[in-house]
Amino acid sequence: MGITFNANEIFEMAEEIERNGARFYRQAATNATDKETKRMLLDMAGMEDGHLKTFEEMRKQLSGQEKGWTVFDPDNQSALYLQAMADARGYEGKTTPTKELTGKETPKEILETALNSENESVVFYLSLKELVPVKAGRDKVEAIIMEELSHITTLVKQLRALK
Repeated sequence: MGITFNANEIFEMAEEIERNGARFYRQAATNATDKETKRMLLDMAGMEDGHLKTFEEMRKQLSGQEKGWTVFDPDNQSALYLQAMADARGYEGKTTPTKELTGKETPKEILETALNSENESVVFYLSLKELVPVKAGRDKVEAIIMEELSHITTLVKQLRALK
């Protein structure tokens, strides 16, 4: 049996990834030694919080069919699998980078890590989109991808401002 997801499951995963991203930026801000870097990192955490709220709102607007299970799952294995996938991605594709923060990272290094991770996220969601049948909300997964692309644009602008 092939694995398929519905839009609701993808949104659950996206929400967890955004929570992980916000946690990363807040920890990086705690380690930051100068006010400018701390402010930038907290702004990035705020953007992650904003994406989380966007995804939560988008999920609330899903139709019953888009929320429905796509496979018989009496032991709730799908939910466990989705949680493991989101956790394995840690912060936007990195395994628990919050624990790896030393406080010595430059703003440029943090932004480059975030940019690479956002790019990986887009690829991740593009792959997941293929697992969501059209009737189960594939267009909603495309909306997640567009949100992530907007975050990439913001990061690129911030990186250019540092140079």
